[in-house]
Amino acid sequence: MPKVRHYADIAAIIAGLMWLVVYWSISLSAYLDNLEPTLAALLLLGSAVLVTFVHRPTRVLLRRYHVRKRRTEMWMHILALPLFIAFVLGVSFELIFTPLSGIQKLTLFNVVATAGWLVFIVTLVIKLCAHKVKQRRNGD
Repeated sequence: MPKVRHYADIAAIIAGLMWLVVYWSISLSAYLDNLEPTLAALLLLGSAVLVTFVHRPTRVLLRRYHVRKRRTEMWMHILALPLFIAFVLGVSFELIFTPLSGIQKLTLFNVVATAGWLVFIVTLVIKLCAHKVKQRRNGD
């Protein structure tokens, strides 16, 4: 398996982790009624983006097709699907039990997004194992 895929997987995992930190910091800020956790997470995210754009080898590496493809898969796991699933679960819970506050809805989304990110990592590990098995079969 080419190194580009490994780098793409690592870049997508780290990007997903950074966005999860931002999501959870928003929940923490809402819970504490303080903006500092969100500002710290956004500063961390901005610093990572700045380093990515300034560091030439990283910038060249991130232009590759596989990185964009992996990031799209990551976004599906931590944003698109969790938004839909959290909406369905939130509406169902509100209809059956009691209305949820904004913080509870945000926490529900964060839990589903974190689960989606973990599923993304498991999917990448399974793909890696499948490629390794395929390489061994073709190599022998």
